[in-house]
Amino acid sequence: MTAQKGKDLLIKIDDGGSYVTIAGLRARRLAFNAEAVDITDAESAGRWRELLGGAGVQRASLSGGGLFKDQTSDALARAVFFAGEIRDWQVAIPEFGTVTGPFQITALEYAGRHDGEMTFEIALESAGALAFVAV
Repeated sequence: MTAQKGKDLLIKIDDGGSYVTIAGLRARRLAFNAEAVDITDAESAGRWRELLGGAGVQRASLSGGGLFKDQTSDALARAVFFAGEIRDWQVAIPEFGTVTGPFQITALEYAGRHDGEMTFEIALESAGALAFVAV
């Protein structure tokens, strides 16, 4: 795989059957995590930590930040946040694939300086099983 443009990593929200790209994002991040279940005891070989495979909770976090453009996707994200809804989201990763599944917006922040543009930050946490489809 060759180097990819960061702008091609897209975060999209389900808008009733079709996915809408969140407008204005300059930075995006997708992180996967799995909690480890420690089963180490007094009889563990050499006192090395032992983990129980397949037992931890998996989760994904999405975040992004950029320019507030007040487009349809901005209004949709605001409405979903204030309603506390869990919606399907999709992350398109160039030359890799797409990750799709339910997420909840856990933070929505707006900022602006008197001599600059208005910006926003959004953070989401997975709320169920995710699907990955390779390119």
